[in-house]
Amino acid sequence: MLKKNNKKPTLSQRQLRVGELIKKSLSDFLQKDAIHDPELLSKSITITQVMLSPDLKKANAYIIPLGGDNTEKIVSALNQNTKYIRGKIATSLSLKFIPTINFREDDSFKYAAKIDTILNKISQELN
Repeated sequence: MLKKNNKKPTLSQRQLRVGELIKKSLSDFLQKDAIHDPELLSKSITITQVMLSPDLKKANAYIIPLGGDNTEKIVSALNQNTKYIRGKIATSLSLKFIPTINFREDDSFKYAAKIDTILNKISQELN
C-alpha cells in the first residue's frame, strides 16, 4: 500500500524554465505600461515568481507593487486584464500552449518581516 506524502511537490525543470520565461515576458510587458487601466497606469510592479501547474496549463504570478500600496486593487486590475496580458505575452513566448495566468499578492516579505519581529522579541526577552 502506498503512503501519501504530505510534503510539497517539487517542481520539474520544465515548470521552472517555463515559469522563468513567463516571468521575464510579464516583466517586460508590464514595464512598457501597455495596459490602459487607471489602476495600473504609472505603477511599478515586480513579478517575484511564476509557479506553474504540472500540466503547464495554469500559472500563478506573484506580484509586489513598488511601495506595497494598493496591492489588492492592483492584483484585481491585473486579473481583470489577464486575457489581454496573456494574448500580448504569447507573441514573445515560443510555447505550444500559453497558460492561463492568475495574479496573486506575494506575501513572503510580510511573512519574513513577521518572523523577524518574533525573533527580535525573543532575543530581547533573553537579554
